[in-house]
Amino acid sequence: MQNRKFKFKNGNFRIMQIADTQEIPAVSPDTIKLVCAALDREKPDLVVFTGDQIKGYSSFFLGENGKKNAENTIKALIKPLEDRNIPFTMTFGNHDGEAALRKNEQFELYKQSPMFVYADEASDDEQATFCLSIDDKFLVYLFDTHSKNADGGYSSVTHEQLEWYRSVRDSYKQALPSLVFQHIPTPEYFDVIKKVPRFTKKSVRAFGNHKNEFYTLDPYNSGLRDFMKESPAAPYENVGQIDAFLEKGEVLGVYVGHDHNNSFVANYKGIDLGYTQGAGFNVYGPGFDRGVRIFNINENGTYETKTATFGELCGKKVKNKAKFALYTYAPTSVSQVVTTVKEAAVVTAAVAGAIGIIKAVKKKK
Repeated sequence: MQNRKFKFKNGNFRIMQIADTQEIPAVSPDTIKLVCAALDREKPDLVVFTGDQIKGYSSFFLGENGKKNAENTIKALIKPLEDRNIPFTMTFGNHDGEAALRKNEQFELYKQSPMFVYADEASDDEQATFCLSIDDKFLVYLFDTHSKNADGGYSSVTHEQLEWYRSVRDSYKQALPSLVFQHIPTPEYFDVIKKVPRFTKKSVRAFGNHKNEFYTLDPYNSGLRDFMKESPAAPYENVGQIDAFLEKGEVLGVYVGHDHNNSFVANYKGIDLGYTQGAGFNVYGPGFDRGVRIFNINENGTYETKTATFGELCGKKVKNKAKFALYTYAPTSVSQVVTTVKEAAVVTAAVAGAIGIIKAVKKKK
């Protein structure tokens, strides 16, 4: 359904964001259970997948067989929406493009679904960057944030994408209130959390250009149900995306996935910066707090948001308890593993050294 214009219903429009399913061909029944339960309770007018729909780096998705596996996995993920005649849209994450089925091929596959909604893309290279309109009163932007940069950090949108955004924004007589959905957070996400000393309760270690810094949520800029169990994995370079959104102040919020264990909303200079936790059960995630995010958009240009978790919707029973436990407590990144191993080695060496000293002292006695 290209260029479909949505309508407000009784002054409201409801969006559901699904982040980081990161599924494999044997799609977890708990991922599907979560999605179905959320759809049935919340009854969204539009579903937005914000990237990493498939675990593109998995061996399941390599080679010619990998292409078919990717097709089947994507079809399984969107089937609950097709069964309920619920429109959906999507953008890509950093892992989708790692599969043998390339991003442009995946996009063509999505387009085969009668429920897929998209618009004229920013360019041929940016198929998953486009804008949807709700009654020409509210805009929904989707940005493809790509993968990784040569500096080792995650990538961001390009300057060309920002110019495309400005052209869409300025094509209206007045700037329309908007929400932005993408996969990777911007560097400003570090500005809305609180840097704390290392052993602060519930603090998380950052990596990359924030290496060995520790952060918690800011209690004065987050909600009671919000949580942050891993550091934002944002680009090292700031290309000015949030600054562009601040130019006319019409963007109400930016919502991302990428860091599966985070779910919070914090305000930055009038723009809400939000995380939606991962929804997939075949990848690491926040236990029974895996979930989706709901947006209730009002015709007057305001919105409210909340999350719906697996625990709330489906209870505390999962199909594969061993895998659930593994992915609940698994490290979130290679950097975390390396740091943990190094620290363990230092502690082990220190303990061994102390034991050696004690033994030497005892011998002298």
